[in-house]
Amino acid sequence: MYDYLIVGQGIAGTSLAHLLLEEHRKVLIVNDESQPSSSRVAAGIFNPLTGKKLVKTWMADELFPYAATFYRAGERKLGALFYHPLNSFRPYRSVAEQNDYLALAADASVAAYVETNPDLAAYHHIHHPFGGLEVLGSGWVDIPLYLEASRRCFQRTDSYVNAAFREEDLRWDEAGISWQGLTFKNVILCQGVLARDQSFFGWLPFHPVKGQVLDLRVTDYGIRNIVNQGIFLLPRQQDMVRAGATYTWHDLDWEVTEDGRQYLEDKLRPLLKTGYQVTGQQAGIRPSVKDRRPLIGRHPDRPGLWIFNGFGSKGVTLVPFFARQLADHLSGEKELDPAVNIERYFSLFYQSNFPKH
Repeated sequence: MYDYLIVGQGIAGTSLAHLLLEEHRKVLIVNDESQPSSSRVAAGIFNPLTGKKLVKTWMADELFPYAATFYRAGERKLGALFYHPLNSFRPYRSVAEQNDYLALAADASVAAYVETNPDLAAYHHIHHPFGGLEVLGSGWVDIPLYLEASRRCFQRTDSYVNAAFREEDLRWDEAGISWQGLTFKNVILCQGVLARDQSFFGWLPFHPVKGQVLDLRVTDYGIRNIVNQGIFLLPRQQDMVRAGATYTWHDLDWEVTEDGRQYLEDKLRPLLKTGYQVTGQQAGIRPSVKDRRPLIGRHPDRPGLWIFNGFGSKGVTLVPFFARQLADHLSGEKELDPAVNIERYFSLFYQSNFPKH
C-alpha cells in the first residue's frame, strides 16, 4: 500500500514529492516522458515586481523567502546548482516612466525590492538613455536541471516510473485507489494543462496561455543580471541568452511559430545594442487560471483524489510554498488557503454534473 500516487513530474509534482518523501511517506511518481511539459521549457524566472507598474507579486513577502530556502536545500540534497538569484534591470522608456517608477519605489512595501541607482555601465549592450532601476529579489531556477536531478533521486529510491497515465485506469474500492495493480491511499494529479482535458478536474476554470522563447548567441554579452523591458533577457552560459516571452490565448499547441519569433525580435531590436544569432525557439503552455490563483484540493466526489495545479507563469515561487501547505494539510496539520482551495469552484462541478432541468 502506497500513501501517494503523484501523476506528473513537472515542477509541481516534483516539489510535492520531495516534501512527502522527506516525511517518510511511501510515494510513487508516474510520469509520461513522451508527453510535452511546460516545466521543461519554462525560463524559470521569478520576480517580486511585475508589469509596467511594478506591481508587487501576490504574497511576495512570504513566497520568495520560502522558495529560496526550499531550492537551496534542494541543491544540497540533489548535488546540483539550479537556483540563481539575480537582480532584474528595468530600463526607463521615458522621463515620465522614470518619474513614475521612482514614485512607486518610494512606497514602503516596494522599496525593499528596488535599487534606484544601479551601475548603468554594467548594461553596456542595453539601450537605456533615460537610465533604469534594478529589482532585487529576482532570479531564475534552472527547471530542467532541477527536474532531471530530482528524477535521478526518485529513481534511486524506486519512487518513479515512466509510464502513460489514463484516468480510466483508476479503480476505487474498500482498500483505497488502485492503479496498475498497486494500491494507494491518495492520488494527486499534477499534470499541468493536460488536466483541462480530463473528466476528473476538467470542470475547473483553466485559462491556459501559450508562451514562446528564443535562445540567442550574443557575442561578448557579459551582462550577468536579467534585463526586463517588455520582454526579458536571461543570461545563461557564456554568450547564450534566453529572450521571452510571448503570451497568447489561442492556438494552444506546443508548436513554435514565425509570428512568435517576429514578436520577440521586434521587442528585442530596440533593447539590445549589439547583434545576435537565434539558435533555438521553444514553446510551452502555462496552466493558468482565470482568477490567477492555483488550483489545490480534494475532488468533491472522489475519495482520495487531489489536484495540485494552476500555477501559471509564477510556478517557481508559488509551488514550493503551496506544496508545503498541501503536505501539511494532508497530514492534518493545516487548512488550505481559501484563495487556492478548489472548493471555491465546487459550484462548477455540481452545475456540470447535476444540471437543472
